[in-house]
Amino acid sequence: MRIAIVYDCLYPYTVGGAERRYRSVGAQLARRHAVTFVTRRQWRRGAVLDLPRGTRAVAVSGGRRLYHRSGRRRIGPPLRFGLGVFWYLLRHRREFDIVHACSFPFFSLLAARLACAAGGPAVVADWYEVWTARYWREYLGRLGGRIGHAVQSLCIRASGPAFVFSSLHAARLRAAGYRGEPVLLQGAYDGPTALRPPHGRREPLVVYVGRHIAEKRVAAIPAAIAAARTRIPGLRAVIFGDGPERPRVLAEIDRLGLGAVVECPGFVGWARVDAALRGALCLVLPSRREGLGVGVVEALARSTPAVVARGADSAASELIDAQQNGIVADSAEPAVLADAIVAVHAAGPDLVARTAAWFAANATRLTVDGSIGEVEAMYSAALAARARPRDTVASPTLGRSNQADEALAAESLAGDRRAS
Repeated sequence: MRIAIVYDCLYPYTVGGAERRYRSVGAQLARRHAVTFVTRRQWRRGAVLDLPRGTRAVAVSGGRRLYHRSGRRRIGPPLRFGLGVFWYLLRHRREFDIVHACSFPFFSLLAARLACAAGGPAVVADWYEVWTARYWREYLGRLGGRIGHAVQSLCIRASGPAFVFSSLHAARLRAAGYRGEPVLLQGAYDGPTALRPPHGRREPLVVYVGRHIAEKRVAAIPAAIAAARTRIPGLRAVIFGDGPERPRVLAEIDRLGLGAVVECPGFVGWARVDAALRGALCLVLPSRREGLGVGVVEALARSTPAVVARGADSAASELIDAQQNGIVADSAEPAVLADAIVAVHAAGPDLVARTAAWFAANATRLTVDGSIGEVEAMYSAALAARARPRDTVASPTLGRSNQADEALAAESLAGDRRAS
């Protein structure tokens, strides 16, 4: 098959969970198919690109900054990218069998659907998240939030075959009016799965890996470490990553006098992150909004338990089995996170061993390699259904999500509509 993967960010030029997953998916697909990354220019003109073997990249828009200083996405770059996707696919759609597009930013998905409406490739969408009307208002304000939510609703109605990555967002997608049956796919990890057997007690080190944006609530970590240190002698932390919230994180470290205890090195090479995760007491993820939770899986793959904050818009807690691979904290309040860190420390090597066993039992569904067959099956079904546009693509995988999740999502979305 000839496949176009459409997303405005390309790893390693932009760093994030979705970017890394698309690179891994592209690399796997390129073993048997022709893969083109349709993206935004994030490199200097004439540069030799770092791409997986057997793939190519086409830039359809310029490399302007994506984010405001607050960490919120700018509107201009997604619009330009959407326009670039439309014109590129309109001219080249006969060169592809499948267009695999990320639903966000939405304009590129709408552009792909419009460009391919007159014939050409089947369009498959990834829905990492479905935002509620309430969250849209928080993110863009009252007017902007209404527009954003309306565009999202349009994209949901326009989506054909679709992947989701959590039961939470599968339920929200269907409650918001998606007319098909999305395929639940959790394979986003592309790393080693057969690491050395865990043994002994881990060093008292807490690790965070990710962007420093308001939704991640990274600034709660220093106070959580300060509180937990009263019960765990010598506890330290390293907070990897960068972003607009970094000054606030550094200010918290300074305010609490933790300069010798909490390290905040920014973005660093993977070897350093890997070494920290392998020896850490736990990973901590206070995020209020999470679609993939790749960092959690990376920790679990290294037999490192995770502390994940519960959040109405976060699917990361779905990766945690209580007392088997970590703890879901009831909130991101520092005292609550501290209690969870202390509980992981008290569980000791037994929890590390259980985490290793849990990952071994679940590695296939969590890895790109283990789930690429489902991706290819979706492609084949989408191609077969092009001549039957009323058909939908069903997935036995999604049957594992429970009806209560869907009812809650429907109730939440209904409440948002009434509130708006």
